[in-house]
Amino acid sequence: MRILCIAVCSALLLGGCASSGSNVIKDERLTVAKVQREIKIGMSSSDVIEVLGSPNMVTTDDQRRETWVYDKVSTSINASSSGVWLLIMGSTKNSASTSQRTLTIVIKFDEYNKVRDFAYRASSF
Repeated sequence: MRILCIAVCSALLLGGCASSGSNVIKDERLTVAKVQREIKIGMSSSDVIEVLGSPNMVTTDDQRRETWVYDKVSTSINASSSGVWLLIMGSTKNSASTSQRTLTIVIKFDEYNKVRDFAYRASSF
């Protein structure tokens, strides 16, 4: 009985030390909705950086106008295991699935560093 009590107390103490995620930096997800809602023709390049952050790639055309490209890829791996079966039947059922999402945003600026055009493409597979 004493060993069981020590094991339970240890588990509670260790669980209390686990990170709750409160010190995690605010989630700054780049989404299609954010682009549609926040990016407007005529915005300054500094306003775009405030909304989307720094681009992955910057190019210029023959008139020295910049084009910014944001390219984000996220991968989700979902794994599940039927642990209850281990106790009852002596085996487990495992399954895993992987999905990927991509979002590419292209923003074109005029000679005054104002947004003159933008486009985006999202896909998931």
